[in-house]
Amino acid sequence: MKKIRKAIIPAAGLGTRMLPISHAVPKEMLPIVDLPAVYYLVEEAVKSGIEEILIITNRDKECMENFFDFSVEYDSKLMSSNKTKELERLHAIANMANVYFLRQKETKGLGHAVGRARAFVGNEPFLVLYGDDIIFSETPVCRQLIDSYERYGRSVVGVKPVPMELVAKYCSLKVEAIEGSENEYFCDDMIEKPKKGEEFSNLSILGRVLLESEIFDIIDALPPGAGGEIQLTDAMAKVARERGVTALEFEGTRFDLGSKLGLMMANVVKAAEHEEIGEDFKRFILDFAEKLKK
Repeated sequence: MKKIRKAIIPAAGLGTRMLPISHAVPKEMLPIVDLPAVYYLVEEAVKSGIEEILIITNRDKECMENFFDFSVEYDSKLMSSNKTKELERLHAIANMANVYFLRQKETKGLGHAVGRARAFVGNEPFLVLYGDDIIFSETPVCRQLIDSYERYGRSVVGVKPVPMELVAKYCSLKVEAIEGSENEYFCDDMIEKPKKGEEFSNLSILGRVLLESEIFDIIDALPPGAGGEIQLTDAMAKVARERGVTALEFEGTRFDLGSKLGLMMANVVKAAEHEEIGEDFKRFILDFAEKLKK
């Protein structure tokens, strides 16, 4: 079984739900305290053993490349100010993995974006971390998927139950519990954005999948699906129907970084944990909560 070394982060969307700020700042670069959202995706992959990461972007997102690069100006300023801790932190971010960038010249859907990574992936299994989904967990979700892949030797999709009335916004999986496992299911079909009555279950893919390279040939042959886009779920559904995939109900709390509420909730969680401001922030939150009760 091949080692999982590579990951893809599709980040080419416009982020219209985050307007007006996303008109000027890519949603992936919106801050969670003092780090951009995309950092947490890269960090999760690195902590899971990933060595090479490809971020799929589009026009006007060069700031992501700059963040994962060295800065002569900041190096000079921090060195002259003897701020070695800050300098070391910036260098650690730049050195955390081999991070590459590729533009999706036409935004034709998640499947199309993943398909652009064929040359990067080659014939290796790989992870996809959806750009809108930040997940805080004890064990990185990517690591959880890799462990499941090593157990069963087939593609893995990270899932969570969602309210049935919201399934139409995501996808729905046809599953059967795997004997001996509390959180893994055998999936032999799935549907993207099902209409009422088409749902298999309330288990939906939320942000993380592990795929084998056969997916690229399937993507290339796909017609447009929901929303007139090339849907990655449609390609994974073909794999599920032909070979089956594992649906892993992962441990962790997921935040939708494509929404204002999700961004603010993630900020509250990380601010409360932050070594510099955490204690003061928790006191502020507790005081503010008391005022809200009045």
